Order: sequence, then structure tokens, then C-alpha cells
Amino acid sequence: MTTTAGDQTWRRPGPTADQRRNDMLIGIAAMVGSTFSLVLSTSAGMFLFEDPPSRTEQAAWAVATTLPLLWRRRFPEPVMLIIAVAYIGSQVRHAQEAQISQIVLFTAIYTAGAWSRNRRWSVISRVIVIVAMFIWLFTSIAISVADMPPDAFSTAAGPLPPLISAILVQTLVNALYFGFAYYFGDQGWTAAHDRHLLVERAEELRRSQEKEAERAVLGERVRIARELHDVVAHHVAVMGVQAAAARRVLEKDAGKARTALAAVEQEARTAVDELRRMLGVLRATDGDATLPPVQSIDDLPELLESSRQAGLRIEHGVYGEPAVEVPESVSVAAYRIVQEALTNTLKHAGPVDVDVRIRYLSRELEIDVADSGRAIGTPNTRGMGLIGMRERVAAHEGVLETGPREGGGFRVRARFPLTKKEVAA
Repeated sequence: MTTTAGDQTWRRPGPTADQRRNDMLIGIAAMVGSTFSLVLSTSAGMFLFEDPPSRTEQAAWAVATTLPLLWRRRFPEPVMLIIAVAYIGSQVRHAQEAQISQIVLFTAIYTAGAWSRNRRWSVISRVIVIVAMFIWLFTSIAISVADMPPDAFSTAAGPLPPLISAILVQTLVNALYFGFAYYFGDQGWTAAHDRHLLVERAEELRRSQEKEAERAVLGERVRIARELHDVVAHHVAVMGVQAAAARRVLEKDAGKARTALAAVEQEARTAVDELRRMLGVLRATDGDATLPPVQSIDDLPELLESSRQAGLRIEHGVYGEPAVEVPESVSVAAYRIVQEALTNTLKHAGPVDVDVRIRYLSRELEIDVADSGRAIGTPNTRGMGLIGMRERVAAHEGVLETGPREGGGFRVRARFPLTKKEVAA
């Protein structure tokens, strides 16, 4: 595991209530087990030292060596130091319980490494304990050698000197014992730190997903707002032109006025239907949210006819044949660009000549809408209509050109590329 800066700054949280209860049970079990082991060892004559102290003192040392485990995860370093002192003290007094006490010491060193809230103090305290244990080991070996009888190694049969072999065995066993306790303690802390990082990353991922969902909702609302703008602006513009025509001929030609008002009525109904359709998407729940059908380039004849009824004199031409099926998103974008261009013409130029051309090129779809009128208002280049056009074209990595024509009027031309994958399909 690679050490990072976070390894030095992160502090492991203290034990939970359940973990503290478990420590209580472990400490009591270790104390009872050590006392019982002491009774069994003395009863079987397996006591390590000669001339042991009284059984009361032996039992006291057994309790002192194991009882601190009750608080091992709450105070890991102090518990380890207390157990280490009690462990050496019981050996000095020739009152050590040999089996459970060694397991308890291992557990204490492990816990100091795994649960410490201060990594620097954890390392220092464990090193102090281990060094002290080896000092006591070599001291006890020296004392034992001094009191060793001449026939202590009478059964030795190996190639190495028996005394050196005995010292090396004790050193090797203790090195493995304390080395594993130290190593597994560090691994326990690292595992806890990795879990902490995993939880943090999961939380970051959750927040990122929430933000992504919010962005998706916002994007969908913008899309719907653009659709509403395109639809309503077009129909309202047509209604305005037809209403103005009806007002002008109302007293002179009632028939034309009725025709114009009928067109206004039809456009109003269509606009209301479009609004209801789009708002229905907003009100739909997750279970029944289905996208309504949208207009595409195949629906241009109906759009052009509606614009003609509003007074525009439209020439429409389709040039070439599509080499591949035009993607639905491109088809919708092309329809909306023509619709917006016609709406702007009605709003800013009035009933004029308009040339609408659709060109299917080898790798492009080109939309060209040009009017021949003189603007009666200044086009708003920052309006939502032109912004919507640019966004639709940019979304498909196309090119949009808008601006006045040299001979008068206004022109909108958009090119949508068809990818190689789509051409080869």
C-alpha cells in the first residue's frame, strides 16, 4: 500500500459501542482463561520457574496481564504499555502464566498499531515495548546461562554449539512473534484507512451523481424551454400577422377577414396543443414519462404551408438524395432551424419572399433559408431564437451562418455533418 499524506493526518475514529462491549467480553474471557490456565499448569507441574510466589500473587499477576484488554481499543498505547510491564513483572517474580499471557501481549501490540489515533506515538511506543522485551529476553538468557548446570545440553546432537543454538532459537521465535504483531497492527490500521477512503469516494461519487442528475434535469428543462420557444414564437408570429390582416380588411372584405381569423384560430389551437404536449412531459412521473413525437424534416411541408397562410411567399426546394438515413436528432434540429428562421422573418420583415432549400450533400445536410425583405426591426443576435439555433448546430458539430444578405434580406444557413460511420451504414 502506497503511503500518502492522508495516512499521516487521518485519525482513526474510536471504537463503537458494540466494539467496546466486545472488548469487555474479550478482557473478561482472557482474565478467566489466564487464571484457569494458571491453575491447570500448577496442577500438572508445568510451571516455568522454581520457587514461585503464593498463588494469590500468581493470580494477581494473571489478572494484571489480561484485564487491561477491557480498554484495548479505547486506549491502545497505554493498555499495551501496562500489559508489557505486567508481563515482564510476572516473569521477574517467577509468576508468569505461560500461554494466555503471550496471546494477550500479542493482541495488545497489534491493537496499538491498528487502533492508534496518533501514528507517530504508535510507532514509538511499539518500538519501545519490543526493544524492552528483547532486553529482558537477553537478560533472562544471561541469568539462565549463569545458573545453568554442566549437563544442561547432554542430549544435544546438532552440528551447532548448543548454547548458541538455544539463544538463536529464542531470538528467532521472539523476532517472528513481535514482528508479526507489529506488521498485522499496521495492516489493520491501513485496512481501516482504506475503508475510510472508500466511504469518502463513494460519498463523492454520490454527490457527483446528484450533480449530474441536476445538470441533466436542467439540460432537459432548457431543451423543453427551447422547444416551447420555437413552437410558441412561430405560432404567435403567424397569429399576429393574420390578426393584423383581418383588422385591415375587416370593413372592406368580410370574407378575407373570416379566413384570416380562422387561421388565427387554427394557429391558436395548434399552439395550445403544442403547449399541452410539452407541459405534459414536465408533469409526467418517472413511470409514465414518455417523450411525445417531435417534428422532423419530413414535416416541413406543413410548416411551410402554415407560414404561407401567414403571408410569406415561400419557394421550397429539396436538392439531392440522402445517402444515408438522417439521424433523428439532426432531422429535428433542421426542422427547428427552419421554423425559427421563418418566425424571425415574420417578426422582423413581414410578409416577404422566402427561399427554403434543403441540400443533401455527400457528407452533409445543408439548410438554407433566405428572405428578400427589408428588415422592419433590428434582429436580436442575443435572442433565444438565434442562441437556440447555434446550440442545436453546435450539438451536432455543424456550422451556422446568419446575417444580412448583400442584396437585402436575411439569411440562415446551417450545415450538419454526417459521420463516416453513418455514411457507411
